[in-house]
Amino acid sequence: MREKVFARELKKGSAELLILSLLEHRERHGYEISKLIEQRSKGVLQFNVSSFYPLLYRLEERGFIAGRWVEKSGQRRRRYYRVTALGRAVLKEQRSAWADFVGAVNRIAGGEHA
Repeated sequence: MREKVFARELKKGSAELLILSLLEHRERHGYEISKLIEQRSKGVLQFNVSSFYPLLYRLEERGFIAGRWVEKSGQRRRRYYRVTALGRAVLKEQRSAWADFVGAVNRIAGGEHA
């Protein structure tokens, strides 16, 4: 039980970094972002729709990403997101903080010797 709580907190703390990273080079729609996170983490990281889309909306409200609706014939309309200049600055900061955090944990937990 404790492992699930710990994993959930780690996921929550890294969600912004993951989303901004996937939007760094091209725009994507929400479902694509969610599926890429799941695929690239080999299923370790998965987000529920009930928490994922509100996170996208909060990132947009904070000015880190911008969204636009796209309608294609025969498909449902989708909201595509791109990272903003502010989002790029935040991503740079978060990457640095994440690297510092992982390095510190590895020094304490012995990860670099594993």
